[in-house]
This record gives sequence, C-alpha cells and structure tokens, in this order.
Amino acid sequence: MQTTMADTPAPGSTIQVGPGGSLQTALNSANCGDTIQLAAGAVFSGIFTFPAKACDDQHWIIVRTSASNSSLPPEGTRLTPCYAGVASLPGRPALNCSRVQNVLAQIIDPQGNNSGPIVFAAGANHYRLLGLEITRAVGVGIDFKLVGVQTSADHIVLDRVWLHGSPQDETTSGLGFSGVQYGALIDSYASDFHCTSISGSCTDSKVIGGGTGQTQDGPFKITGNFLEAAGENILFGGGGPAYTPADIEIRHNHFFKPMTWKAGQPGFVGGASGDAFVVKNHLELKNAQRVLVEGNIFENSWGGFSQNGFSILLTPKNQAAGTTNICPLCQDTDVTIRYNTVSHVGTGISLADVASDNGGIATAGARYSIHDITVDDISASTYGGGGGLFQVLSGWPTNPLNNIRIDHVTAFPDLNSHFLSMANGLTNPAMYGFTFTNNIIGQTKYPVWNAGGTGSCAASNVPVTVLTTCFPAGYNFTRNAIIAGAQGSFPLSSWPTNNFYPVSSSSVQFVNFNNGDGGDYHLLSSSPYKNAGSDGKDLGADIDAILTATANVY
Repeated sequence: MQTTMADTPAPGSTIQVGPGGSLQTALNSANCGDTIQLAAGAVFSGIFTFPAKACDDQHWIIVRTSASNSSLPPEGTRLTPCYAGVASLPGRPALNCSRVQNVLAQIIDPQGNNSGPIVFAAGANHYRLLGLEITRAVGVGIDFKLVGVQTSADHIVLDRVWLHGSPQDETTSGLGFSGVQYGALIDSYASDFHCTSISGSCTDSKVIGGGTGQTQDGPFKITGNFLEAAGENILFGGGGPAYTPADIEIRHNHFFKPMTWKAGQPGFVGGASGDAFVVKNHLELKNAQRVLVEGNIFENSWGGFSQNGFSILLTPKNQAAGTTNICPLCQDTDVTIRYNTVSHVGTGISLADVASDNGGIATAGARYSIHDITVDDISASTYGGGGGLFQVLSGWPTNPLNNIRIDHVTAFPDLNSHFLSMANGLTNPAMYGFTFTNNIIGQTKYPVWNAGGTGSCAASNVPVTVLTTCFPAGYNFTRNAIIAGAQGSFPLSSWPTNNFYPVSSSSVQFVNFNNGDGGDYHLLSSSPYKNAGSDGKDLGADIDAILTATANVY
C-alpha cells in the first residue's frame, strides 16, 4: 500500500472546527478532497459517523489536528503520547520526549457499553486521520471498538494517532479491520486495550482485529507502531467470515505487554475489581493469507489464562459458535516471518492445525517461512508458559499442515522444556515439507517432544524417529547447532545426520551470550559455526539484518 501524504491528496477546501464545534456537521458537509482541521488541544466528545461519499484516489478527506505539520513528528516517524502532553506512561518503555506539548485533537467516546467514538458508515472511503488522540471516557463501562466499520469501508488510513483505552476499564478493540479494503495503521501509538479476568465482561482484547468480514478484505498495512494489548496485539480471524483477508504487511512494530499487568509484579495494575487482565499472545492468525511479518520487536507474553504464553500463533481455525462451526473456509497460508526479535515469553511460536471444540476443521495451514529471528528469555516459571520454542502439530483428518521452513534462527528455549514439540494422529494424513536448517538452538532437557498422546507420530520422543514418523515423505533437518543436544538420553545416534552438537553455549562463541537474555548473538570470528551454513552463511540468525530491520522500533 502507498500511504504517504502525497499518495492521499486532498486538494479541496479546509474546514476549521474550533473548540465546541460540531465534528459531525463538518463530516457531513465535507466534499471529497477537503481537509477538516480540529482545533489542537480541543476535545470532541460523541459517537461520530464518517459518511460514505463518492471519493477517489485523487480526492481524499483528511481529518486532522489544526497543529502544523512541523508540530507533529515527521512523516514516517512514530507519534507518542508526548504530543498529547504526556511525558511517560508507567510500565512502558521511555517515551524520550524531545518536548511535551498537547498538539493533538482528542476524539472521545463519552458513553459506555457501545463502540466508538469513530464509526465508518457502510461504503465510507478515502479517509485519512492524522494527529488525533482517539479514546474513551473513564469509568463508564466497556468500550467494544474505538474505531469500527458498520459493514464495509475502503481506503482508510490512520497516521500518527494515539489510540488508547483507560488504565483499568475494559476496552476490547482499538481498530476493526473486518470489512475494510485498503486499510492502514502507521506510525501510531496504541495502549491500554484489555479485558479483566473473573469479574470482567470480555475475554479477548486487541489493538487490531480482522479476518471476520463479509467482504474480500485487504490489503492492510500495519507499520511503525507501538501496539499494546493484553489479549492479542493483532488478531486475524475468530469469527465467521465470507472470505480470507489477503496481503497483510506487519512491519517495524513494537508489540508490548507491560509487566505491570502481571499479578505479583511491582506496580501491578488490573481491572477496577483488582483482577488481572486476560493475557494471551502477541500475534495470532486464524484466518489470513499472504502475510509479511518483518522487523518487529515482540516483548512480554505470559500464560495463566486460556493460553500458554505463546508469542506468535499460526493456527487456522474453523471457529465454533454454539453447536455450529462457522469458518470452514478459514486458512493461514503463505506467511513469512523474518528479521524479528521475540523476548520474555512463556512459549515461542505455534504452527498448529487444530479442530474447533465442535470438531470442525478449516481449509489450510501451509507455506510458512520463518527465518532470521531471535527468540530469547523463554521461561516457563517466570512467564507461566510451557517453555518450548516451536510447536508443530496437525490435528485434521484432511489437509495436513505442510511446507514449513524454519531457517537461520537463534533461540534459547527453557532449559527444562523442548525446542520442537510435535503431534499428528497416525490415522491422519501425514504432514509434509518440513525444513529445519542452519539454526542455533539452546540447551533443552526434552529437545524434540510429543505434543499428543500415544497415537501421535511423535510418541517416541526420539528426534530422528519423531521426524521420520511425522514426515514420512521426507524432511530436511541439517546444519543445526543444538547446544548439548547429543548428551544423556539423546546420544548422537538419536539425531539426524549432518548437524552440530556444541557441548555448551560458550563453545558456540557468541559475542555475548548473556545467559540467553538480551545478548549479542553475533558469532565471534573464531566460532566453528562461522560460514558453516548450507548457504555459506553463519549458523543462526543474521543479526545485522535484524538490527537493520528493527532500527528505531523501540
């Protein structure tokens, strides 16, 4: 998607809306190509419907603060709460404000138990929102969606906005992309999306949700943002759509959950009842195709609720609704995850085709490429998870999980867990197309382990046997450095050939291992794993490429 200001021209008139003025009147009267300027520092309270108009690519409607462009961060740079006069948020990374001044216009939902303050009417199109604080009132009940769509909309861009709930109220969703074609959230800050456990009205919070619409949604661009939610920071799927959204770009975002949301942590913050927020995952795809996840930082995810502290899940799901399965067409296909870092989680990444509670199966889980990522500080005890790195399992009687490539990964699972857990019923069709190459994997007690029962292809728990049984058509498991892998219960004979088994992390010769938590995972020039990959590159992730891709993401 092309989303620069130059790509969204508004050559028409400028409509000024001062403090106390009517935003809805301005929206109703605006012509395609007009710019609506809301007074900087003013508050516009209500539920505002953005109407459908016959706009086009050369005539957008821009709704923005009246502050000058020079008062905002430059285009392509993330806006933070500094620009709303907020110097810091407890438990979040430092905002590093060069100045603290409120230059945004605030649009606020004053009510409870509804969605708003922004609703795009059916057919709304070619709107760009810029330099706004979009939020909800405190203490008035749940807000279901701060920015939503009645049925369908297209060409919607949110640029340099602060989208947020309130510290203890339930705010289920920031931005609903279901029903949107050509939608973008860029260079923005999203915070305080959460549902309260036990005493709350909801269980699943997110910054961005999609994949449940009745139109062919996408493309989507989600780039340069700070994304904070207790449930899933981004979720595609979870309902009964008519299509699978396609062409989704998720790049250069900071996925974050404050540790102050974890019960027992200093400065703990939960719901008004005192109960903790329901924490799940960073990124979950239940229905999405052609997805690029690149240059993101994923931090802090823990279990203890309905999930197990996973960071990323690729889990196509035929969602159950009562006694009915409502998404047999759902799929996760053609997903690339590259040049990312994952840290401080209970479990790593799940690649799983599992049936719904009603036994329904979806269409496909296929063609996943995961390469050049680091995953560190996986801890079952600290983050309440399983402690594993990758889960690979297929539970469908047709359409098995297939074509998974995991290459040039540097990762350190929990010492008392596994780096691969696998499962597939022996009566199901076999998984196929599994490649696991050129990786550096930290020491684990149970390296390749069964995630199913006695009827699973992985029941032996012996690495070479598990791989041969789960992928009878063949697999590629070579040129991996598995720290302390060929010791104790897993001698060299239990592993596929053409791999390496350094006796300890120090023998890998990282620049700074730092006990697998925030280290410098470049290899020293003296490391035996320099240029040892099947492609002539160093084993493990390309750290320089990751640093380049994640520059300025913090």
